[in-house]
Amino acid sequence: MNRQVIEPGRDVLNLPVESLELKLGPSHPATHGTVRILLSLDGERIRRAEVEVGFLHRGFEKECESGLYYQAFPYTDRLNYVSPMINNVGYALACEKLFAVEVPDRCKYLRVIASEASRIADHLTCLGACALELGAFTAFLYAVEARESAWDILDEMCGARVTTNYVRIGGLAQDAGPEFPQLVRAKLADVARLLKDFDDLLLGNPIFRERMEGTGALPAAELIGLGVTGPLLRAAGVPYDIRRVQPYLVYDRLDFDVPVGTVGDNMDRFLVREEEMRQSARMIGQCLEQMSVGPVDIDDPRIRLPGKGKVFQRMEELIAQFKVVTEGPRAPVGEVYQAVEGGNGEVGFYLVSDGTGKPWKCRARSPSFSNTQAMSRMVEGALLADVIPTFDMVNMIGGECDR
Repeated sequence: MNRQVIEPGRDVLNLPVESLELKLGPSHPATHGTVRILLSLDGERIRRAEVEVGFLHRGFEKECESGLYYQAFPYTDRLNYVSPMINNVGYALACEKLFAVEVPDRCKYLRVIASEASRIADHLTCLGACALELGAFTAFLYAVEARESAWDILDEMCGARVTTNYVRIGGLAQDAGPEFPQLVRAKLADVARLLKDFDDLLLGNPIFRERMEGTGALPAAELIGLGVTGPLLRAAGVPYDIRRVQPYLVYDRLDFDVPVGTVGDNMDRFLVREEEMRQSARMIGQCLEQMSVGPVDIDDPRIRLPGKGKVFQRMEELIAQFKVVTEGPRAPVGEVYQAVEGGNGEVGFYLVSDGTGKPWKCRARSPSFSNTQAMSRMVEGALLADVIPTFDMVNMIGGECDR
C-alpha cells in the first residue's frame, strides 16, 4: 500500500493550510519565569519557534555601576537565584583581580565548597522540575528533599539558603565552625541516597525515557556557534569546563571528571547534570580533607569589610568599616574579565575601573542568555510536547537573561 506524503502546510487535498500560532508564556507554569515562546504549528509539529526574553529586566549592570564595588553582591545573588553563591564568587574574583589581591587558602576552599553545594542545588532544581512537568511528581519531591540538604550546607556557612550574600571582596563574611566538616559529610550522604531513589524512579520509566531520548538535540558545532556553554555543550560531547580549562581558586588541586554525552539530546543533558552532582560531592570531600585552619580574609582594611564582631570590639576596625562604606575601596585604573563555571555554563564579569570607588563599567556574561537563544533551533521540526523537556534542560533563569 502506497502512503500519500503530505507536505507541511498543506492538507490531504493539497490545499494550503494556515499554521496555528500558539503563544506559550510569559506566565505559563512550565516556563519557570517570564519568557514567551511563539510557536507556529502544523498540527502537532513545530514549524517555527521564537523565544522572547526581556520581561524581567532590572538593570543589573547599571545598578552595579551606581554603587560601590562591594554593594553589587546582593545583585549578583539575583542573577541566578538557584545557585547565587557561584555568582558571588565570580564577582569577587573579578574584583580581586582588579585590586591585585589573593585570598588565603582556607577562603579558597570554603568558596569551592559553597560553589559546589550551590551547583548541586541548581541541578536538583532543574532535574526535579523537569520530572514534575513530565508528570513525575513523586520524583520531584525526592529532588526537593535532596536540595534542602544542599541548602543546609549553605545555611551553616552563612545563615541563608537562597539569597546568600556570603562572599566579600578579599574573603568571606565569616568562617565555618569546627562542626562544619561533619555536617557537610552527613548532608552529602543524604543527597547521594535521595539521588539514587530519584534515578530509580525515572531512568527505568519508559514514558520518561521516550519524552527525553532523541528530543531537543543540536550538533556541537551549532551550539558552539551560538555561544552555548555548560551542561548543554558537554552533553553534546564537548568537555569544556572553566574549572578545568581555566582553573581558579583550588580547582587545579582537585581530582574530578568532566562528564560528557554522546548524542546531545535531553537525556544526555539529564545524565550529565546527574554525574556533575556526584563530581561536586567528590570535590567537596577533597576540600574538607585538604583545608587547614587559617584566616578567611586578606589583611588589608582598605579593601575588605571587617566582620561585625570586630567592628563592635575594635576601634581600628570601626574606622576601617567607616572608610570602606563611605568611600569604597579604590581600584587602580584598568579592566579585567573573570569567568567561573556556573550551574548553566560560563558566568563572567567584566569590570572597568576609573580609579574611583565605583566601577565605571560592569558587564555580566550570563550563560542563560546565550543558552536560551539555541532553544528555537532545538525544537523546530519537533512535536509540541517536546518543548517542555527541552526548555527544562535549557534551564533558563530569568535573572540571567534579563540583566
